[in-house]
Amino acid sequence: MTDTADIRRRLDEVDYLVDEGTASALFLALTLGRPLLLEGEPGVGKTTAAKALARALRTPLIRLQCYEGLTVSEALYEWNHQRQLLAIRLAESRQDRLRDADLFTAEFLQERPILRAIRHDGPVPPVLLIDEIDRADDEFEALLFEFLGESAITIPELGTFTAKRPPIVVLTSNRSRDLHDALRRRCLYHWIDFPSAERTVEILRRSVPAANEPLIRSAAEFVGRVRGFDLDKAPGMAEAIDWVSALSALGAADLVRADVVRTLSTIAKTPDDRETITGALDQLVGGARGATA
Repeated sequence: MTDTADIRRRLDEVDYLVDEGTASALFLALTLGRPLLLEGEPGVGKTTAAKALARALRTPLIRLQCYEGLTVSEALYEWNHQRQLLAIRLAESRQDRLRDADLFTAEFLQERPILRAIRHDGPVPPVLLIDEIDRADDEFEALLFEFLGESAITIPELGTFTAKRPPIVVLTSNRSRDLHDALRRRCLYHWIDFPSAERTVEILRRSVPAANEPLIRSAAEFVGRVRGFDLDKAPGMAEAIDWVSALSALGAADLVRADVVRTLSTIAKTPDDRETITGALDQLVGGARGATA
């Protein structure tokens, strides 16, 4: 990709619309060969950015979903203990003796996402998505430092594996906890905001082609106003798309209070949020329709 305009064009071709800031962050990550840490509220499109980038580059997406208790054997590599045991039994049947060095070779190594990204041998490096890194433990972050800084991991029994072509690494975080400064230093950084009203309209237009224009514009305005409330979970683009899809399935041509109530479960994800939105529903519906009139 030659510049930010090329990034935006090629992502547009796979139906992912980005602003100038996000396009610049992705372009610099590709150009400088640096990992990119994307932060933002849940639902702003951080994970989708990595998926869309892989599609635009026509390269595999390798995803590592983080969670509390994530270990080396699940993220980097693991030894195939079953094959090792079979090798031991076969050697015993032949009255051979295996050394430890015979059992800890590449033959018995199982790739997990990070090692698979390092050993990828295609013409274009893969996109490695390390999703929701803030859900993993502090200790797991430390395991990533060598990989993020050098595109390499060290396996004590075999040595260091370094990528011939460093993978394109995208990390995402919802800021549920603070990340190590050492991890942040190894990454470029970009904060993704909720899309503007006009970009929300364009995303909804592409995602729900069956919906008419007045419904799309009113729904985009409604969701934007709802995000200004003190909610447990502000609706992201996934929720907005689900909502417009639900309204369209009901045959709605514009926002009507009864239809909004029937479909509120698509954007209100907790009882408190439902109560908050319902309490302001007449104002929200009237404001959304008036703003797009």
